[in-house]
Amino acid sequence: MTYIAMLGYGTVGSGVAELILKNRNKFKKNIKDELILSKVLVRNLEKHNESNNPSIFTKDVKDIFKENVDIVVEAMGGIDPAYEYVKKALELKKHVVTANKDLIAEHGEELLNIANKNGVILKFEASVGGGIPILKSINECLVGNKIKSIKAILNGTTNFILSKMSKENMSYNDALKLAQDMGFAESNPESDVMGYDAARKLSILSTIAFKKKINWKNIKINGITNIDPMDFQYAQSVGFEIKLLAIAELQKNSIYASVSPVMVRKNSTLGKIENEYNAILVDGDAVGDVVFIGKGAGKFPTASAVFSDIMDIVQSKKENRILFDTKEASINTIWRKENKWLLRINTKDRIAAMSGLVELFPYCNIVAKSKYGLENEVAAFVKSENEAILDKNIRMLRERIDCNNVKKIMILEDE
Repeated sequence: MTYIAMLGYGTVGSGVAELILKNRNKFKKNIKDELILSKVLVRNLEKHNESNNPSIFTKDVKDIFKENVDIVVEAMGGIDPAYEYVKKALELKKHVVTANKDLIAEHGEELLNIANKNGVILKFEASVGGGIPILKSINECLVGNKIKSIKAILNGTTNFILSKMSKENMSYNDALKLAQDMGFAESNPESDVMGYDAARKLSILSTIAFKKKINWKNIKINGITNIDPMDFQYAQSVGFEIKLLAIAELQKNSIYASVSPVMVRKNSTLGKIENEYNAILVDGDAVGDVVFIGKGAGKFPTASAVFSDIMDIVQSKKENRILFDTKEASINTIWRKENKWLLRINTKDRIAAMSGLVELFPYCNIVAKSKYGLENEVAAFVKSENEAILDKNIRMLRERIDCNNVKKIMILEDE
């Protein structure tokens, strides 16, 4: 028998419990083992008095670390007290499975080393793509490849909001409220809409893919709070959509890492991903582009990935054990390749702005004012050798004209 104890019984935890119960007899028959959910740590015992098995619930964390427990599933979320509990479980030689991207992004290296030292396994497949088996794929199936780039939609909340803004012409605030009403966004959506959630996931994914430590705080992060319906009108006029993309790409001797709104072609792989779905596009030197698509969050997609990790441990699968490299990657937050951008210049001096744009950018396609009728704005699609030169030209333009703001959105034409 394999005894499993669980920290937390929210959306993910209850989903994992259902899958354990549902598959109990099947795995007893197939692998000659039985999964026993022995204890579940909760805050309120009375809430579970009417459950089928109220005796498994406890408020005493010591019950989770009893000698007969083989695997601890952390389903609490956040860092405090999850970090201390996971650390203790590993030190007591318990295997641990978690879906906690905050925990892994902040303490993954330390916890993996503790697990390795104590001869146990820490698995966290669900921390990056929910039900998408991306970490296992990179660590096992793509092990013969040098990963060249990752381009991904890693946050279902923001993708849902942007989809509604694009398809139904909603404002940001209306789309956010709908996402909250439907359970896709938290009451405090900051981590999602500001891009922090996607950045943490990108740091985990790229640390494994590029075999160098990437701190999520070193990633360039721009959320979606400043995206408005006009951005979509400009993008759609040239056949593009706007997505919050997490990008990690080898560029010379560094890794470009960012989470930002980016324009992608409507008919591209990433351009077709709608609502709460996630997509991860991995470019390997041997295999080329490989795409993973699925629900990045939710009760059963996430629980499915957690349960898969449990089964790998139960079956003593000898996969390549993940360890975070201690060597810090050189992170670059400036796009170093030639590219196009959409620029939106808020100014009353439209003639001077257009003149400056044409002078500073050899390739400059100015959007006709009559098309959208914005009195105090000049919009243009420009090309630059790299983002550093683009930013330099924007600074020069702002010095020449009376300008309140310049918004820039990168365009990926090859995705």
